[in-house]
Amino acid sequence: MSWITGPLAAFDLETTGTDVETDRIVTAAVVRLEPGGDVSEERIWLLDPGVVIPEQASAIHGVSTAHAREHGVPAASAIEDIVETVAGVLRSGTPLVVMNARYDLSLLDRECRRHGLESITERLGTVPVPVVDPLVIDKHVDKYRKGKRALHALCAHYGVPLEDAHDARADAVAAARVVRRMGERHRPVGKMSLTALHDLQVRAAAAQSASLQEYLRRTTNPTAVVESAWPVIPRSR
Repeated sequence: MSWITGPLAAFDLETTGTDVETDRIVTAAVVRLEPGGDVSEERIWLLDPGVVIPEQASAIHGVSTAHAREHGVPAASAIEDIVETVAGVLRSGTPLVVMNARYDLSLLDRECRRHGLESITERLGTVPVPVVDPLVIDKHVDKYRKGKRALHALCAHYGVPLEDAHDARADAVAAARVVRRMGERHRPVGKMSLTALHDLQVRAAAAQSASLQEYLRRTTNPTAVVESAWPVIPRSR
């Protein structure tokens, strides 16, 4: 059975910024989609990240520092719950869809370190697998298409509705529906085993990073170092 014909789980974060080493989780969602695309299970978290949420971030996801402090769960307990929920999905063998997995899974890993918790990798005894990343796959199957590759752009390209963009639940649901549509349109990918698909994404993510680094070297930032590891950036210390 192809992975696109079975259930999918999806994971998404909204955060205080874009640096996986220093920024914090504000909201998170894990959802399960059945083969027809309906959501059958969901977990949603609002955290008090313990730091001020920058106005630029609040403008994107709509959560202010005051709201998070009043209504959010303390970060450490919420992150333990999130990590164990995600690990449970992966233990079950259900594909975990994560748009730009390198960011979300790496930030979750750093939050575990910050709070003295076991990471997903430590809980599983291996790197997170099976993970399915619409961003990496789309860049691989449609390498030369011009335009943006953000989730809203992928939804428009593949004909998937996206309501409430930058809401963690809405983005998770849309990412799962997009990647299923992607697998249907690009049948060689849709027919792959999850092991083969994971290996493909590791190679594709590395090649995409190398291409970006070469572009930066020749244009705006010749000293830039672009991360090539996927789906989790290794800890530097």
